[in-house]
Amino acid sequence: MTPQATAGAPGIAGAPAFRHELYPYEGDASFLQGALSFIEDALAADETVLVAVGEDKQDMLREALDATGTDRQVSFVDTGALGRNPGRLIPAWQDWIAKTAGGGLPVRGISESPWGTATPAERGELRYHEWLLNLTFANSPAWWLLCPYDVTTVEPAALESARRCHPYRLTDALHGDNPDFADQPFSFEELSAACDPQQTLVYGAGALAAVRAAVTACATQHGLQGARLKELLVAATEVAANSVRHGGGSGRLRIWVDGDVLICEFHDSGHIRDPLAGRSRPTPDQFGGRGLWLVHQLCDLVQIRSTAESGTTVRLSTALR
Repeated sequence: MTPQATAGAPGIAGAPAFRHELYPYEGDASFLQGALSFIEDALAADETVLVAVGEDKQDMLREALDATGTDRQVSFVDTGALGRNPGRLIPAWQDWIAKTAGGGLPVRGISESPWGTATPAERGELRYHEWLLNLTFANSPAWWLLCPYDVTTVEPAALESARRCHPYRLTDALHGDNPDFADQPFSFEELSAACDPQQTLVYGAGALAAVRAAVTACATQHGLQGARLKELLVAATEVAANSVRHGGGSGRLRIWVDGDVLICEFHDSGHIRDPLAGRSRPTPDQFGGRGLWLVHQLCDLVQIRSTAESGTTVRLSTALR
């Protein structure tokens, strides 16, 4: 059964530029039914489709589309190539949407996050990513993103967050408004506690070399070296320099290992007001604002917590591999 479009869909008068739609489903058969109907409707309307799902779901969709001869009209992307950092997902979608919309083609996408393989820290950032999409694409060219969630496997916290940050929902083959949507600030979870033993360094102007030395000592002790170590040092220097320039002139660095992940946490008294800081690709003529973008590209995970009252904490995670 093909889901029925409603008056909220792109291309209809009064519709928002970006339609962010939740698709709760149960099992592979349900996923395939909803995704194929969405794709078939898009192709019938001469819209282009991008699919960003796991390899198992890609294989299912490719096989089904191949049987109908429409497989070449749908593009699949490997989100694994972006690494495990959800902070890299928004610029990837921005690049693709800009390229496709620039060709004059209406756009639809399907995006399913890797909830089953993500760590607890990564799942928290994936939830934030979903919330940020509404802000990111509020003034973008019109496009429609369907976000499937398997209610039999996705953790309750992620499902609850999804219900609150998707303005639209696909239910019982009908596209419509989501009554659970809440247009409210994102509610962050507390960062996990630091593991012992940990190293601590208070730094200020002129102490960036000491920051790099502390990170190097801990990283090499746990086998991190070569290009991966160099990338971490660049990221650590950027964050520490931001503390000196924008965070009150000083900061505190803590370093520890949690399992097979090296964590460098920076705290200062500054406040990052832009929720998209570091998650949008800088323009060639942009002045400043490149540091956190670079940090997202270099680290396996970046977690930022910032309020005017408590200051800013930036936690960098690097897998020890």
